[in-house]
Amino acid sequence: MSPQLNFEQRQMFTIDLTVKNTAFPISVERKLAEDAEAVYQSIVTAIRSGSPDIVELESEGKTAKKVAVRTSEISGVQITQRDGTTTGGGRPPGFFALAE
Repeated sequence: MSPQLNFEQRQMFTIDLTVKNTAFPISVERKLAEDAEAVYQSIVTAIRSGSPDIVELESEGKTAKKVAVRTSEISGVQITQRDGTTTGGGRPPGFFALAE
């Protein structure tokens, strides 16, 4: 079971995908905890299926972003919650994948 995320009016939820042989994660944002959880679950389901399907994601953050990734290349996914008033470009602690 996934932990329950709290929703407040000014928060954003970032879904980070770690892609094999790529040093930096692919990130998309959602405004609602329920939407972030739905994206997370759909990615986990796609990874478990083992098929090389493509998942398409669109970000709801400040920057318009659309990305497509082959699910067989995704090695990890996480959700982070951040306050919308946070300044600076730093990322919250998360996971980091090293290319093998």
